[in-house]
Amino acid sequence: MTDFNEESRTENQAVKKPVWKGFLSTVAAGVLGSALTLTAVPYFQNDTPQATVPEKNVQAESSSNLDVTPVSSSSNSLADTIEQASKAIVGVVNMQQQNNNPFSQSSEAAESGTGSGVIFKKTNDAAYIVTNNHVIENASEIQVTLHDGEKVTAELVGTDALTDIAVLKISGDVSASVMEFGDSSKLRAGDQVLAIGNPLGLDLSRTVTQGIVSAVDRSIAVSTSAGEWNLNVIQTDAAINPGNSGGALINTAGQLVGINSLKIAENGVEGLGFAIPSNDVQTLINQLIENGKVVRPYLGVGLASFDEVPPKYIQNLPNDVTSGAIVANIDPDSAAAKAGLQVEDILVKIGGKKITNSSDLRKHLYSNFSIGDKVKIEFYRGGELKTAEVTLTSNQKVN
Repeated sequence: MTDFNEESRTENQAVKKPVWKGFLSTVAAGVLGSALTLTAVPYFQNDTPQATVPEKNVQAESSSNLDVTPVSSSSNSLADTIEQASKAIVGVVNMQQQNNNPFSQSSEAAESGTGSGVIFKKTNDAAYIVTNNHVIENASEIQVTLHDGEKVTAELVGTDALTDIAVLKISGDVSASVMEFGDSSKLRAGDQVLAIGNPLGLDLSRTVTQGIVSAVDRSIAVSTSAGEWNLNVIQTDAAINPGNSGGALINTAGQLVGINSLKIAENGVEGLGFAIPSNDVQTLINQLIENGKVVRPYLGVGLASFDEVPPKYIQNLPNDVTSGAIVANIDPDSAAAKAGLQVEDILVKIGGKKITNSSDLRKHLYSNFSIGDKVKIEFYRGGELKTAEVTLTSNQKVN
């Protein structure tokens, strides 16, 4: 059984886990938080006295003259909605090669962690699942358990560490439902939502917790295997526990409005869970299916933040220069190399936007510019301010 601690994400993961900064260094879903206690809304009966009409004033009428409006009983209850949505939820098991015998060269795939996933597309011979990247990262094999208990091996279609989204594919005629996407841009604080996933592993598969949208458009700083990033998320107080990663956050219509990913795990903190908005997820999965990864502008430099730079590299800078990113290495075939940037150059602006650190440059590059844009970069070399114009290329390798 996998152990949990305060630094894991919401999947039951015993492998590499992202590390958080500052207060949000505790952002993760690997802490067993207290279950959300919902306040029941009481049902009040109407005790107002009813007016009576003297019997002598009442004239009997034929029932055929009554204006009768039938009351429909066909509307789905919340339980019906959840039952249908749960058929699209799967368990995801990260299998990794392990060799417990030091005298043997062979190794076997063993369970390293579990999470959740959502079936969002089916064809005649396959089904596609969206989950978190950190659920399947470093897996040598990925196993998926369907709602009826059937276990199948999944193929990794594509993944993106920065946004923590991955797409899996299972072949065959899959007897499972497809979850419809909702419009996450319509969410407001106070909207009712439900989280469905596999907390603490597959023994508690398709557990449902209820809450509200606490806030929208939150930005959470995360450390990923691809570098620092600010993740756009929905905040909810629906209970999220280890194993919920990659599971669904749905609205009361049963539509997918988010992929559960994170939770603040600090003593005394409850009800702070985060999900990746469905509108962002749709954009990402389309790219992952088409390219196997998210195609972004590519500068071609490895960077270190200003506060990580040894003093000897910044001693010639003007006193008012206190932030930036130093070039640690350059791809010789990149746009940066072609524009004349060199190792030890200290970048301070890109497209007129100030660079405070290496993650700041990445944020500006990916959020404000596109492939093919000509971008002016300002940098210091030997204490002298210089500029270079870079034509951004794609991070997609051409075969």
